[in-house]
Amino acid sequence: MQLLIKNMVCNRCVRVVKEELEKIGFSVSKVELGIATIHLTGDAIQYDLIQNALNKEGFELIEDHKTSIIERIKHLIINEIHHNKGEKPASQNFSDFLVRKIGYEYSYLSNLFSSLEKTTIEKYIIAQKIERTKALLLNGELSLSEIAWSLDYSSVAHLSNQFKQVEGISPTEFKRNNQNTRLSIDAVKNHVSLV
Repeated sequence: MQLLIKNMVCNRCVRVVKEELEKIGFSVSKVELGIATIHLTGDAIQYDLIQNALNKEGFELIEDHKTSIIERIKHLIINEIHHNKGEKPASQNFSDFLVRKIGYEYSYLSNLFSSLEKTTIEKYIIAQKIERTKALLLNGELSLSEIAWSLDYSSVAHLSNQFKQVEGISPTEFKRNNQNTRLSIDAVKNHVSLV
């Protein structure tokens, strides 16, 4: 049985969810961002027990179909931007990618996301890209043009303009000042209103 889980955004989340489900006696066959697959032993599944175990770690079961679509959108975006999954061809824009992966028209996905998250998919993508840029700048292994290319920006100027809109300083100033003002991936949703 698959459980849809909200607020899973990183590899640590995957580990914690697996551990919590095993602690309460479930045999877990697979856990990935937003989804845990468990084996049932014939008894009725105890949603309250699972919900309580997950809640204490900051996660929650998704029982609503619309919320599960929103979480799927977020996970696809996070996987491409932060984890370099490579499921989205560089030539494909995110709207077409999301339509292909989720199976709904983009206008529906966009309206649903905006109504539940109080921001747009585009602003969410920008905020995630800016956080990834900050991580890569602090890492120091890539130049700004390599970062722009890896995040599918049309130019360094485009990335720099978006970075400055969100952070208030240029990427160069950020790197020079070595400002570690990075947000956790799950906190980015609260930061997108600045974009």
